[in-house]
Amino acid sequence: MILSCNNIDKTFVDNHVIKNASFHIEDYEKAAIVGINGAGKTTLLKIITGKLPADAGSVTFAKDKSFGYLAQHQAVDSENTIFDELLTVKQEVLDLESAIRQTEADMKNASGSKLDLLLKKYANMTHRFEDINGYACKSEITGILKGLGFQENEFDKKVAALSGGQKTRVALGKLLLQKPDLIMLDEPTNHLDLNSIAWLETYLLNYKGAVIIVSHDRYFLDKIATKIIEIDNGVVSSFNGNYSDYAIQKEHLRTEQMNAYLNQQREIKHQEEVIDKLRQFNREKSIRRAESREKMLDKIERLEKPVEVRADMKLTLTPYKTSGNDVMQIEGLSKRFDSHQLFENVSFEIKRGEHVAIIGDNGTGKTTLLKIINELVPMDSGTIKLGANVEIGYYDQEHHVLHMDKTLFEEISDDYPYLTNTEIRNTLAAFLFTGEDVFKKISALSGGERGRVSLAKLMLSEANFLILDEPTNHLDITSKEILETALNAYEGTVLYVSHDRYFINKTASRILELTHQEFVNYIGNYDYYLEKKEILTPVSETGSGTNAEEPSAQKLDWKQQKENQALLRKRENDLKKCEEKIEALETKSAALDEEMAKPEIATNPAKLQDIAKEKEEIEAELETLYAKWEELSEGDISI
Repeated sequence: MILSCNNIDKTFVDNHVIKNASFHIEDYEKAAIVGINGAGKTTLLKIITGKLPADAGSVTFAKDKSFGYLAQHQAVDSENTIFDELLTVKQEVLDLESAIRQTEADMKNASGSKLDLLLKKYANMTHRFEDINGYACKSEITGILKGLGFQENEFDKKVAALSGGQKTRVALGKLLLQKPDLIMLDEPTNHLDLNSIAWLETYLLNYKGAVIIVSHDRYFLDKIATKIIEIDNGVVSSFNGNYSDYAIQKEHLRTEQMNAYLNQQREIKHQEEVIDKLRQFNREKSIRRAESREKMLDKIERLEKPVEVRADMKLTLTPYKTSGNDVMQIEGLSKRFDSHQLFENVSFEIKRGEHVAIIGDNGTGKTTLLKIINELVPMDSGTIKLGANVEIGYYDQEHHVLHMDKTLFEEISDDYPYLTNTEIRNTLAAFLFTGEDVFKKISALSGGERGRVSLAKLMLSEANFLILDEPTNHLDITSKEILETALNAYEGTVLYVSHDRYFINKTASRILELTHQEFVNYIGNYDYYLEKKEILTPVSETGSGTNAEEPSAQKLDWKQQKENQALLRKRENDLKKCEEKIEALETKSAALDEEMAKPEIATNPAKLQDIAKEKEEIEAELETLYAKWEELSEGDISI
């Protein structure tokens, strides 16, 4: 065991954030802390790291064990370059390398016993240098920086000139290089693109130490976590398994708790009715019995009603009017900033009812595309045509649709005056704003809270074409599930940019990947994208395909790709059916062989003839199926 937390308690004024929490982390265990925004996840990490005192309880680390902590926001101010900043972690390597070079120089002019001493010193230093992997130091730094999304031409940038997100990535790189026995990460994926998140997953899965993660990225937690530590109304509970395992266990536990609560309420109501009836008799014995039952009732430990996380949190999204079947057509679209070409001559269409997710590395132009569609940024060339009756609702990361001087209630009521007070409160409650929260000023809200208000306004709009830029950023898991439910029930069309793979998996019917300044189309969700990515991008890193005469997948328009993917799925389905039929006939043929071997059949010519005829028909059908199977297996669909 590397970490033990016992009876941790923490209160801020009247908010009892953590109540008597106890849990432990084993060596090499990968644990995740989950809970809604404000539940106390970051507070718990700060108590563990000693950055915040607990009101009660103890935190104990195993002897001689080290830990590293990455907060959500890093103040990494340094005049070093990115590479040199990571190199500071390897100071022992640098000092040892310098000492080795000096010793080599000293040995040139030494002799006798002095040389012997220098040789012994040199041997010890080189041995130590090998032990701390000194020879691979710079390649290790390069690998981590590339994994975290930095290009080699960025390694010489000054850390002080980086954005907040880039500084957080530098801090994460330094922490990974330190290799402590326990790594604690607070929202590590917030500033990473999909490729970097996938790299971090692999790194942490293979990490030779323990990990504690606070994250709302459910796909990430499913890949990494072996234990979930939940904070729910201050109560800390542990669940074995990843996030999906936890969700199932949590639902079962909530059902059991609710059943126990309802059973107790029924029993209490029954006893109260009996007591009332006994008192109505108004006899000495009946009154004594009533008093006796009252005492027993008073001794019952009352169960609290379980909090219904999803109660009153469902949204029905109904556009004011239905758009035409052709929602948007983009042709020949290009955009560059100075010398940096984002995308060039791209074309695609969006049909009514589609849920299209745009994915790609940071800086490829995903958000710019959405801004071009909404006429916030001019295009360099190309055309964008909207279909009949299309009404756009746009959600941007900066929340320009909000008024900082208004309260939440005013923000909704002013834009939607036809809503009743109850409807406004219900809408805000759907995004986790209840009670006096509705009278908070927008300016006083956190980034995540402003995001939820923006989404609430968007969902109330009459738009039939929703365009969303990173809608799940800063949302907790419950809020994401609300949005997923809303979008999946939505009858309109959705186009969004996101790096939340779990969210994409739940809501996308189609994916456009922005890569190499072009869009590659996938008809399916994120799992389908991962499955088909290599098939749909047969072009090598140098740009040469296996057949120069065939157009690459990136040059095919989306209609052709859609048809090809449908053919591919049909072929796979036909192949599976063929294999199943072959297996059934082979089983039947073997059964007939056994039948013919029986003595009572072998001595019956008529029966033998019937079985032989049936077997002959099976063998003929098998020959046809074998040929069909080979044809399907070797079939080539160019996609």
